[in-house]
Amino acid sequence: MAETLDLLMFAAACFFLMAGFPVAFTLAGVAIAFALIGYATGVFDLSFFGALPSRIYGNAMTNEILIAVPLFVFMGVMLEKSKVAEELLDTMGQLFGSVRGGLGISVTIVGALLAASTGIVGATVVTMGLLSLPTMLRRGYDPSLACGSICAAGTLGQIIPPSIVLVILGDQISNAYSDAQRAIGNWSPDPVSVGDLFAGALIPGLMLVGMYIAYQMIVAIIRPESSPPIPRDENHIEPGAFLNKILHALVPPVALIVSVLGSILSGIATPTEAAAVGAIGSLLLAGMRTQELGLLDNADRTSPFDFMDFGSRRPTIVATLCLLFMLVLISFFDLRVSRNEIPTGDMIAIVAAGIASIGLLWGILVSLGRVWRTDILRPIMRSTMEISSMVFVILIGASVFSLVFRGLGGDDMVHEFLSQMPGGTYGALVIVMLVMFVLGFFLDFIEITFVVVPIVAPILLMSDISPVWLGVMMAMNLQTSFLTPPFGFALFYLRGVAPKEVTTMQIYKGVIPFVFIQIIALLILALFPELATWLPKVIFG
Repeated sequence: MAETLDLLMFAAACFFLMAGFPVAFTLAGVAIAFALIGYATGVFDLSFFGALPSRIYGNAMTNEILIAVPLFVFMGVMLEKSKVAEELLDTMGQLFGSVRGGLGISVTIVGALLAASTGIVGATVVTMGLLSLPTMLRRGYDPSLACGSICAAGTLGQIIPPSIVLVILGDQISNAYSDAQRAIGNWSPDPVSVGDLFAGALIPGLMLVGMYIAYQMIVAIIRPESSPPIPRDENHIEPGAFLNKILHALVPPVALIVSVLGSILSGIATPTEAAAVGAIGSLLLAGMRTQELGLLDNADRTSPFDFMDFGSRRPTIVATLCLLFMLVLISFFDLRVSRNEIPTGDMIAIVAAGIASIGLLWGILVSLGRVWRTDILRPIMRSTMEISSMVFVILIGASVFSLVFRGLGGDDMVHEFLSQMPGGTYGALVIVMLVMFVLGFFLDFIEITFVVVPIVAPILLMSDISPVWLGVMMAMNLQTSFLTPPFGFALFYLRGVAPKEVTTMQIYKGVIPFVFIQIIALLILALFPELATWLPKVIFG
């Protein structure tokens, strides 16, 4: 009876989610309803709910890793509003536009850069859809190829670190690995961090970018009319001016990527600390962009920040240099002040860091004043709050769902089912990947991560499977959930901003080759786990 209720509960949750009910309330509501049914039939003990407050408090309120989620969201939305993507697309289009298929290649490269800068699929797809799709259609690109390229490039933010998916998945994989090792008697397992997953996903993510570009080049050769080049006389610009434009467009986001991802991979900062660095860096970049684009000229002059130097680039440049200087200091010196004895070298570094903090604070206040006066700070904060709240409310709903699922004996049922699969652990892994892929047609990655991963990951990790490899495999699998019709979110994002002459079927047709590319990349990663495990071993040992 309990197993039947488990299956019915899972089916009911999928049904109501596909019907359009809010995710968090659907998961919690369906779970509570089936818990009452189970209590009435004598197969569920309501005392399980006594563990719910501590479970939610431990998973969400005291989890330092999840603090990185709103910080990365803030960084992504801030970069979207600061016109970084627009300048990147324009510059890359000029750089590759003269090559056949060059606009599609530039979209993929910009998607990869924005993925490493923001990690937000919706913002990337909408921005590139608004800026690139009209240009590609005007230049004679096949609508399906153009739409598929934009959607696929926009989803790279799910696999290329820093990524919100990897942050959430890393937290779930870490908990699942600890549970699995305790179940087999290992009470002191090596911890699995989000940094491990970031390092593990870097090579597969870049491999996927290369496969996208290779596909676009092959299509340009086989069907030249589908992706014509821009005539050279229309794309001409003086070499010196063009070089300055490339540096101006690339250096700030690349510096931000190096600061955030480099500080994690080098061990200088935790993902949460690096997310804070990224949030500050994006704020400084936005402050510089608003000043360069002249957005302050028509801004409201009444501001609590009027005493700041708004018309100069000096504050943001000084703040950026101070931030980089502090990152260098922390990599060579111990800046903790809560010690009984502090060596002279560390004391000098602490004083220098304090002085740099003043310069950084100056730039932050000026940048805040600029984005406030240009009326973009409020929508940025609202978007950050909405997306972060969605993630954490879904986490609470998923905690209720998984608690009831376990209370009805779902863990034992899944363990028995996967253990009986032909092929042992790897046969079970294939089934899990297929289930996640199919669920991606209907559910968002957040629901799959919070509901499916805690159930199946501990069982798979009881064997000798690498948790980093499993996490990267799941992340790449979840990436397809944004592209698979009929409910792929990237498809909806692009449909909302695409011109009326672009049909929904053209968007669906365009993403199908990229879905197959992702499946091929997933198979390559399955056959060569070293693609995900080599870099973490080199960096973290």
